[in-house]
Amino acid sequence: MSFWKRGDSGPEILKLQKKLLAAGFNPGPQSGEFDMATEIALKAFQKSHGLLDDGKAGAKTLAILNEFGSDELVNLPPKDGKPDVERFTTNVVRRIFSPQTPLKNINANLPVVLQAMQEAELAEKNMLLMALATIRVETEGFEPISEFRSKFNTSPTGHPFDLYDNRQDLGNLGAPDGERFKGRGFIQLTGRVNYDQHGAAIGLGTQLIENPDLANDPLIASRLLASFLKAKERAIKEALLDRNFKLARRLVNGGSHGLDKFKDTFLKGERLIG
Repeated sequence: MSFWKRGDSGPEILKLQKKLLAAGFNPGPQSGEFDMATEIALKAFQKSHGLLDDGKAGAKTLAILNEFGSDELVNLPPKDGKPDVERFTTNVVRRIFSPQTPLKNINANLPVVLQAMQEAELAEKNMLLMALATIRVETEGFEPISEFRSKFNTSPTGHPFDLYDNRQDLGNLGAPDGERFKGRGFIQLTGRVNYDQHGAAIGLGTQLIENPDLANDPLIASRLLASFLKAKERAIKEALLDRNFKLARRLVNGGSHGLDKFKDTFLKGERLIG
């Protein structure tokens, strides 16, 4: 993914600074150096236009910024090095996960996860690390699984997953919805409303409602993971930009279960990927 960022310099940065000034956001001296003042102005511009204010001038930011000032457009820098997704090799992911995670599962399932993230246009480093950290917390074996019975989903004398049966926030309509739409897959998709929404989003129509166990098929589980993250993309990116791992985890899990493992996975991956 190519973008201009702090530390870059040259004619395109000079054009960027002129565009910011024309848009009403002063980057300071127009030096052709992407310095702190330019970054601050760019972030303010991004906030003003409802963009992710990461201070990086990528395609979405430039598409709006180029509407201001002269006809001379700011061009994206040429892509250099490997795309982010190509850095997530089996060897790297093996080191991110637990030593107990079967290598055969990483070999089998990593390619379909990465493919699903690419198809959902989420193949940049932070979102890929978000996906892997989520998978490690939800299913450290790197394979889709079904939710286990616990005190959080089953009452002491109730039938399995009875505490989910009437959860309005999950869209459940009473027994047997609790067990029928229990957590499954890489992300532990839970609740009738999520099976309905994300099943339709990945092109399954109502198949996931009719056959919830499809959520444990690796290909489908990968696409459901990507669909769920895509639905919360902006909020997740903002949380990760602020290094708010607790919020990033809550956006997926609804709480902070597995937060330490989530954060450890993300940071370890960040160091390995560079």
